[in-house]
Amino acid sequence: MEGLTTLTGLLRKAAGDFPSRRAITVPGRHELTHARLHQLVDAAAARLAAAGVRPGDVVALAFPNTVELVIVFLAVLRTRAVAAPLNPAYTRDEFVFYLSDSESILLLTNAEGNAAAEAAAAQLGIPRAAASLRDPSGLLELTLPGDRPAAEGVAPVAGRVNDPSDVALFLHTSGTTSRPKGVPLTQLNLAASVTNIRSVYRLSESDSTVIVLPLFHVHGLVAALLSSLVAGASVTLPAAGRFSASTFWADMLASGATWYTAVPTIHQILLDRHAARPEPAYPKLRFIRSCSASLAPAILEHLEAAFGAPVLEAYAMTEAAHQMASNPLREDGPRKPGAVGRPTGLEMAILDEEGARRPPGVPGEVCIRGPNVTRGYKNNPEANKAAFAFGWFHTGDVGFLDSDGYLHLVGRIKELINRGGEKISPIEVDAVLLEHSDIAQAVAFGVPDDKYGEEINCAVIPKEDAEIDEADVLRHCRKNLAAFKVPKRVFITDSLPKTATGKIQRRTVAEFFVPPAKAPRAGA
Repeated sequence: MEGLTTLTGLLRKAAGDFPSRRAITVPGRHELTHARLHQLVDAAAARLAAAGVRPGDVVALAFPNTVELVIVFLAVLRTRAVAAPLNPAYTRDEFVFYLSDSESILLLTNAEGNAAAEAAAAQLGIPRAAASLRDPSGLLELTLPGDRPAAEGVAPVAGRVNDPSDVALFLHTSGTTSRPKGVPLTQLNLAASVTNIRSVYRLSESDSTVIVLPLFHVHGLVAALLSSLVAGASVTLPAAGRFSASTFWADMLASGATWYTAVPTIHQILLDRHAARPEPAYPKLRFIRSCSASLAPAILEHLEAAFGAPVLEAYAMTEAAHQMASNPLREDGPRKPGAVGRPTGLEMAILDEEGARRPPGVPGEVCIRGPNVTRGYKNNPEANKAAFAFGWFHTGDVGFLDSDGYLHLVGRIKELINRGGEKISPIEVDAVLLEHSDIAQAVAFGVPDDKYGEEINCAVIPKEDAEIDEADVLRHCRKNLAAFKVPKRVFITDSLPKTATGKIQRRTVAEFFVPPAKAPRAGA
């Protein structure tokens, strides 16, 4: 069975409906139509199948954001195998963990290779292959290992039909509280997710975007790339293979971009650049999307003023194949700064600890169910029992639905700061800090405290050329926050530790500024 319930079926339909429309551009290098992309993917899939890649096999991909990554990712799915895209900047030890945890049978890289990934693969006895699209009119060159010949009876790719239940993508959670958990996502999960995203933003063949986020993460992969491709729309991959603020607007203008999606860190970089060196012209955008971390209302207002487009904040996680909620386009309803919008294509409930629904306005755990939600973590029955209690998937986020059905997040359950029994939302403190006219970035976090159990601290990055001190920040906080929410200590810095996808994790920031004590306190 293959149709609109598989990602592969949706992509095939887009290639049939919009064969001559642009699908992927790499400035100065490649311009592929949907029909050409489909041809390249089918040819690469045939090569992989002939080399012995079987349905259900996991193939690891360690690439920058290049056209080769897009082709091999889709080709792996076409063979009914599982793609496991990995951050090319991982260390050897990290690659060893991810390659073994995913049970990968093959590592694919670009022609230049990846020393750390290759060393890890060699240590684990995993063969490596390289992919390169040197000739714009030719096929993808795949140098496949000769030591894994196609076994007798392995079906050629033409005989393989993608099924909605096939696991297609294997990713890990970002591990904010523990060792990263493996998340298998099926063809149906991905088809449902891209359909929801396409629908809420009304993506069509006349849309175009520049991908600024890494494709080893669901935000860039599902929201920017796959949702565009199934709509017959086009994407531009920066020539550098990653986000570059200096080429971003030139790429957006050249490609006729109509929208972009990014994490708040990247929005802030673009705002800083706009303040220092504004572009002579900006493209006319339908909307700007923000996701993967909370966007302070003050930053949303600055973005709308600078770039002249509505900013739509969304809510997503790997386990939901990305999007769970979003603010709507203007024609579909109001957007609410500070809220992450209405549920998109799935059921959402706010539950208490016994699994009962909370009324509007009352916080509880955000829980979801729907066709885009993973069936469970890999080899982790304990995590699955907790995550799927009461017949819902538990996100680990605290939030409430307002009377219009919009979701407002309070914070991660494990990131809420418990100061002497008072629960403090770090998101609320962030938003207040970012209203200060001299603060560019801010993050609030909890630290152990002998008196209250936990105390609130924050770290701030001042705007360029701004003079700011701790007393100034605390004065601003006292004016705008209840006394118990005012940070006890302010760290003024020029950088904050971030994940590979630009997320700021509070736990990492807390450990950076306040290293944990070597021995646990009594009673801790």
